[in-house]
Amino acid sequence: MPNSAQHYTSATMGPMIDSFWRAVGYCLMPRIIALSLLPLVLIGAVAGLGWYLFWTPAVAWTQSLLDGMAWLGTVWGWLAHLGVSDVPSMLAPLLLVMATTPIVVFACVLAVAALMVPAVVDLVAKRRFPELRRLKGAGLVGSLWWSLSSTVLALLALVLSMPLWLVPPLVLILPPLIWGWLTYRVMAFDALSEHASRQERRALFEQHRGSLLVIGVFCGFLGAAPGIVFASGVVFAAAFFILIPVAIWIYTLVFAFSSLWFAHFCLAALQQMRGQQAPAMPPVKAPDVIDVQAKPLLPGGDAS
Repeated sequence: MPNSAQHYTSATMGPMIDSFWRAVGYCLMPRIIALSLLPLVLIGAVAGLGWYLFWTPAVAWTQSLLDGMAWLGTVWGWLAHLGVSDVPSMLAPLLLVMATTPIVVFACVLAVAALMVPAVVDLVAKRRFPELRRLKGAGLVGSLWWSLSSTVLALLALVLSMPLWLVPPLVLILPPLIWGWLTYRVMAFDALSEHASRQERRALFEQHRGSLLVIGVFCGFLGAAPGIVFASGVVFAAAFFILIPVAIWIYTLVFAFSSLWFAHFCLAALQQMRGQQAPAMPPVKAPDVIDVQAKPLLPGGDAS
């Protein structure tokens, strides 16, 4: 029994660890670093346009909302007696940043899925699996629909779980779990969409669901780590415009690593599955050599 458990653990953890270190090595490639900056440029442009067009009215609207709440007026008065004045004007930008941060994060997911993941999977396939046949089980429309539907479900889970964030341990657990589930859904699908057929993809999802979830959750916790940079950008307002883009790039790089990890793991699993399904070829038997010039033997054993 211990040997069988050890064999199961080795068979499960071995491919995960191997694909993990391969993903780390690929992250050091200049091409991957350049690809990680591409979604940042796109998101930065959209965020900059939104800030230019909507930041001032959004802050003013948030501040007026805080000023208009009667029950908060008592809090503001109490804080004023303590020497803290004009709290709504200071709190409005903070609340706006906290409200828009999840949108930026999920935009990173979509940008990476749409722009980076196909290039990363193609890089891994050409360098490590050049002979792996591409069956194109899902096209661009299928991948986009899968990513969008998964993102909508993750957003709903995020919104519905927000009341539970008031419980201190859960605020450190639920967002990374939701993030990990989304990562698992998007990255694993896109890693297999080009090479696996629909039946192969479903079989791999069923066979390796546990490992894929572990990778996704690990990447979810890893993706939560750069939130410290977001918090620093909120606390240190002077460095906001430097720290927030850095945090977005770190998030993007984390997803680049995630896509590499899923690509190495999924393509290796696909190659192994096809190798196991390939029928064993029977050994080729050498044909009997017949000497047509040999003379038949007579009943006595002498040649004629």
